[in-house]
Order: sequence, then structure tokens, then C-alpha cells
Amino acid sequence: MRQVLTAKLKLATTPAQHESLRATQLAYRDALNATSRYSFDHGKISNPRKLHKAMYGALRGTFGLPSQLACSVCRQVGATYKSLWTRCKQNAAQRQAGLTKKRYKGLDQAPRYVAPTLTYTEGRDYGFKTGQTVSLGTLCGRIVVPYTGYDKHTALLHHGARIGAAKLWYDARRKQFYLLVSLVLEITEPAPASQQAVVGVDVGMRYLAVTATPTGQQHFFSGRAARHRADHYARKRKQLQAKDTRSAQRRLRQLNGRERRFRLDVNHSIAQAIVTTHPQAVIGLEALSHIRERTNRHHCPQASTKQRRANRRQSSWSFASLQAMISYKATLSGSVAIKVDAEYTSQACPRCGQTGKQNRPHDGLGFACTGCDYRLHADLVGARNVALRTLLVRQDWISTGCLSTSPDTLTDEAKAARLQRYSELRWRSSVNMPSAKADGG
Repeated sequence: MRQVLTAKLKLATTPAQHESLRATQLAYRDALNATSRYSFDHGKISNPRKLHKAMYGALRGTFGLPSQLACSVCRQVGATYKSLWTRCKQNAAQRQAGLTKKRYKGLDQAPRYVAPTLTYTEGRDYGFKTGQTVSLGTLCGRIVVPYTGYDKHTALLHHGARIGAAKLWYDARRKQFYLLVSLVLEITEPAPASQQAVVGVDVGMRYLAVTATPTGQQHFFSGRAARHRADHYARKRKQLQAKDTRSAQRRLRQLNGRERRFRLDVNHSIAQAIVTTHPQAVIGLEALSHIRERTNRHHCPQASTKQRRANRRQSSWSFASLQAMISYKATLSGSVAIKVDAEYTSQACPRCGQTGKQNRPHDGLGFACTGCDYRLHADLVGARNVALRTLLVRQDWISTGCLSTSPDTLTDEAKAARLQRYSELRWRSSVNMPSAKADGG
């Protein structure tokens, strides 16, 4: 089992080294934009080999890049166009199916690279030396720079982890360089017998996360403070964009960084609390692919202010980031995080199995089963259904010896079979299931 971490190293550069690294970054960015324009003008090429054949000489001669950085430019531009082509094809399929009327415009003009972050390849244009120093490639050759970082990450650099690619990032405000190094850890996959506990995690906006276990334990992580802060940033962003002065743009960049750090801090705190509270557990997460396309409300000009605000809140918060943090923290602590199907988790009654939108009156936080009159907080119902599905995956793991970390989405037949098995799951009647009011509703 592999786990990828990112070590953030602070570089202690001299004035000459600082100038050399900055010049290399700007030349790399200019090379990216030149290669992007060439790709756009010649049929929006996404094949890095074709870009390498056409642009390698210019990247070396015009921009003065070392050979490995020139290769990295072609790979990065090719990956960008490949991603844009994928989104364009997905949008075409959605338009043909009648799911949307908007046309994807990502390929209407050549992508422009603004950030001067450059990519280093380990062993070719950067490498670690003794004495906590690192050798970096520049336009004028190699330079050796001392670095500092988180103690656990710096220890992994010397032993215990495989070092991958790195990115040279520049904090313009503090005029400070950082090296973001990818670390790959090889972790022994745990045995089913060691994972006794099962936890289901439901993510949302009013409650950023709700956890539930088959033994009746539950916890709510409120999103009121995060939602209030997000609304504050949205108002300030709207005011500054309307002003559109240089000082307003500078203030916008500051707010964007502050909001990003706030969201990361909230997600880290929630993920750490979940993993610490449930050690040696199988943690079930919902597979939320295309969640925004499935849940966003009306986009037409007649959409109400409430609908547009709901779309903004849901599109701005990073559910995938929270789940990724839970996953990697669980792996490092000896637990296992898996994905289960998210269909009908908040509409299916965990007691009798009755499923339908009518179980969610007014699409609020209340859940009222029309079959058995079972009432509970809707997010807690979702967490309990996720816990039941996770328990089923654990039972399959014990019986077959093979763990399925994500549901098979290649065939509709396999998905239909899983949903049929889910419909037969029932919450244990011996567990004390409190009312919706007692659960935080």
C-alpha cells in the first residue's frame, strides 16, 4: 500500500541564489506559455512527444532551459491539454444527454500559465546533499541551498520514504522560496482482523461531517462558522471585483490565500478528529463523483438569490479535500478508508429499507420514513447508511481476503447488484436510536 505525502521545505537562499532561482522560474513560465500557444495553433496537441519534438530546440535556445526542465515543460503542457480535452468530451456527452446546455469553453483559447512554479525531477535537476542541503538546477547551473522543514518530513527524506518530483514555489509576499517534495511511503496493508471498528462518514454543508458507527456512536461537525466565514469572503470578493483597482486586486490575492488556509485548517481538524476518535477502523466515505452536477440547483437568470447562494456554497467547499485528508490520515494511523456508493444514503430508511424522496420532507434536515414512521436527522441517516455499506465491504474483505477500496463504476449491472444488496441492510434494533432532536436536528 502506497501513501504520498508532500514535504514543504523552506530554502535559505543568498541574494545571488534568490535571483538565479527567480530567473529560472520566470523563464520556465514563459516556456510554458510559448509551448501552450504552439499546441493551440497546431490543433491543440496533447501528446508530449509531439510537443517535445517541435519545441525542444526553442526551449533550450530561446529560453535557456536545462534539458530536463525543457522536457518537463512539454509534459506539463501536454497534461494540461489532455485534461481540457477530457472535460470537453464529458461536456459534449452531457449536452447530448440533455443534462446541460452550457458549452465548455476551456479550449476556446490557449491556456495561460500565471504562476511561476516550476517542476523538478529527482536525480536529474535536483537532489539532496549531506548537511540538510539540496542541489537545484538553474539557468546558470546547479546551486546548493540549505533548507529547513517539519522534523518528521525531513527525517523521511533521509530514510523511510521514496523521493519523487518536487515543485519550486515562490511566496511573493514574503519573498521566500519553498521546495514542495513528493514523498512515497510503502505501508503494510492491515489484516481484516485488526480492523474491528466500522465508521460511516457523511459530508455536507450545514454539517461538514457526520460520523456514525454500528454500535450507536455518532458525532456532528457543524459547518455554521465555516459557512459564515465563506459568506464573508464572498461579499468582500464581490466588492473588490467591482472596484477593480490594483490595490483591490492585491487585496483579492490576500483574501484568496487566507480563505484557502482557513478551509485547509478546518478540513485538517475534522479529519484528525475522526481518525483519532476511531483508531484501527474501516472508515467508509461516499463516492461523490460529479456531486456538483447532480445536486446544484437552477442556473437560469430566474433562479432565486437563495438558489444561487446554495450553489456558491456547495461549489466552493472542498468535499474531495476533506475525504482525501481522512484517507491519508487513516492510512498513516493504521486504519483503512474506503469509498462506497452514495446513492440514496439520505433517502433510505436504515430500519425498514423504504427508499424515496418522500422520506425527506421539504428537502430539509429532517428524515421521516413513510413506511415505518422512523424519524431522525437526515445527515445522521446518511452516515448510518454509509456505515452499513462499509460493514458489508468489511464482511466481503473477511470472506474473500480482498479489500475493495472503491465501488466498481464500469458497468451498470455491478452497480445495480450492489444497490440491491444495500437495500437488504438493516440497522440493529438493539442499538438505541434517539430522535432527530436528540441527534442535533
